[in-house]
Amino acid sequence: MTQTRRKFIKIGGLTTLAGLSGIGLGFSGCKDDDSFDPDNGLNISKVIIPSSLDILAGGEVTLHGKGFQAGDQITLTSSADENTAYTVIVSSVTEDTMTFPVPEGVATGNYKITLTREATTLLLGSTLVNLMADTDLPDIEGMTVKGVVYSNGEGIPGVTVSDGYEVTVTDDQGRYYLPSLKKTGFVFISVPGNFEVVNNGNAPQFFKRLSSSADTTEQKNFSLIETNNEKHVVITMADWHLANRNNDLDQYNDRILPDVNTSIDKYAAEGNKVYVLTLGDMTWDLFWYDNNFGLSDYIPYMNKLNCPVFNLIGNHDNDPYHANDWDAENQYRTVIGPTYYSFNLGKIHYVVLDDVEYLNSGGGEGNVGQRNYNEKIVSDQLEWLKKDLAAITDKSTPVVVAMHTPLYKRPSLDAGGNQVNQLDLMNGSELIDCLKDFSTVHVLSGHVHVNYTVEEEPSIMEHNTAAVCATWWWTGRSGYAGNHICKDGSPGGYGIWKMNGSDMQWSYKSAGYPEDYQFRAYDLNEIHITAADFAPNATDADLAPYVGPYGTPGSKNEVLINIWGYDSQWDIEVTENGNKLDVTRLKTLDPLHIVSYEAFRVNDGKTPTSAFKTTETTHMFKVTAASADSTLNIKVTDRFGNVNTESMERPKAFSLNMS
Repeated sequence: MTQTRRKFIKIGGLTTLAGLSGIGLGFSGCKDDDSFDPDNGLNISKVIIPSSLDILAGGEVTLHGKGFQAGDQITLTSSADENTAYTVIVSSVTEDTMTFPVPEGVATGNYKITLTREATTLLLGSTLVNLMADTDLPDIEGMTVKGVVYSNGEGIPGVTVSDGYEVTVTDDQGRYYLPSLKKTGFVFISVPGNFEVVNNGNAPQFFKRLSSSADTTEQKNFSLIETNNEKHVVITMADWHLANRNNDLDQYNDRILPDVNTSIDKYAAEGNKVYVLTLGDMTWDLFWYDNNFGLSDYIPYMNKLNCPVFNLIGNHDNDPYHANDWDAENQYRTVIGPTYYSFNLGKIHYVVLDDVEYLNSGGGEGNVGQRNYNEKIVSDQLEWLKKDLAAITDKSTPVVVAMHTPLYKRPSLDAGGNQVNQLDLMNGSELIDCLKDFSTVHVLSGHVHVNYTVEEEPSIMEHNTAAVCATWWWTGRSGYAGNHICKDGSPGGYGIWKMNGSDMQWSYKSAGYPEDYQFRAYDLNEIHITAADFAPNATDADLAPYVGPYGTPGSKNEVLINIWGYDSQWDIEVTENGNKLDVTRLKTLDPLHIVSYEAFRVNDGKTPTSAFKTTETTHMFKVTAASADSTLNIKVTDRFGNVNTESMERPKAFSLNMS
């Protein structure tokens, strides 16, 4: 590719390249007053460092400031690797600017800019350096969106580009054209493996916004940053439900955020690229207007995480003033971006879907509707999905599909203790048909605030992930149980997916506990839920509808084990005095959640919300011991060989803070 030198011109106080029409240059936040006066002995002042610099190989860069001198030395040091640095000499100065040549060999990335004069070195600031490609593209009749996908000045071939309806791939020079009607208002790329895009806060900018005119040809270019994400970790965070109630913001800041960031930092230090993938319901539509807390208010909390965040729309992320699915999504599109898209990390292809058709009967401007919805992928989106997946020619590529509502319902058990599965998504069979050609598919979902897995199809496994907010922040609320527990007894938490090439391992991480905390064991002899113990302001009759099998004292020497991450490849072994006990799988209620939510609500004279009540779960197991006071050795091994144990001394007390 031939590079040409281009002069610089000044636009609105900014320095930019001449002759590059149609290119967004990314000088965001750079105004005439965005300057600083360094504390230095060089008499340099009023320095302006833009948030990003779009450059051409062989070109020049001009920065604003006073006190620069010809012969000053400029060094660009990579923020990712301090051993990578490029040094050049300032070629010309004016009273308000300095100009230096683009260093030979510099690549796209984040850099610190320092100036050295004689023995004094001064840090001027940091910026994203974006090495551009030749982006001159002719129009083609009928093609309304065009552009170049490039990295380090070179076009990248084979990148999937879409407007949510049409799908194409870039040619051998990274160019694309789309005959777009611009219905979604976006053009977006499926970021290829081993590349990233710049983030806005923590949100990857894999999309560009389009005008509403389908008659206007628009050029939208995408700059990629080379990285190695063959080895990466994805943290799945379902159902935040931030709404500025139940002291949820404090609970997020004090309990969830430190735990997630500790995990992010740990895996990054081990050489992984780390990303968060939300699974919907970051907000709560009912409180968008009542509490004045909506999607824009979610963004600062997302940005507190220590890595990029890919977002996904849930039913509660729709505008409750609109009784139309498309219109109800507009606020999400405005604040966050496309409601469905795909991207690649290393060798894994990720697809983010919107599987909520928001109906919101009775909704209108100033009036919150019923907030009802269908669990369904609308037809236009399914057609897009088929095209996106068709662009993947190697069907052994692992595919991860993320969506909010589950593909399958919570499992049941037959008389023999075998898991029974039933589709939940209205057009789930159509989604399965789209995925049938791929040898490895994992579906990640949330919505129901419990953990379960389904392996109904040979190549498709669903992982429903329990909630960040647990029981809508109730059990951790001030004055309540303080244990942050989900409806199935799982602690509130998130998924951790460890990817290395095509190898995938996963686990559920309970917030506030180590990663190897994977189960809780109950001594049923010690469990008798009474009002006197757990709801002293109420009566046993008030509590009776909620206590399930725990309303009478246990006396059978039984032990109940709740294993929240359980799937078909886990192994459970329990021994008593060296004797192996029979383990039975059952579907039942978690007693700790009953006393952590229902008992507190009844004690307050309130009726527990039906959607928040304890849910029967099939990741429960029971053994019967020979005596009431023997020690049981419990060994739980997941499908990857990770072993979790408890030496359970009995009697084991039942309390709100038990582990």
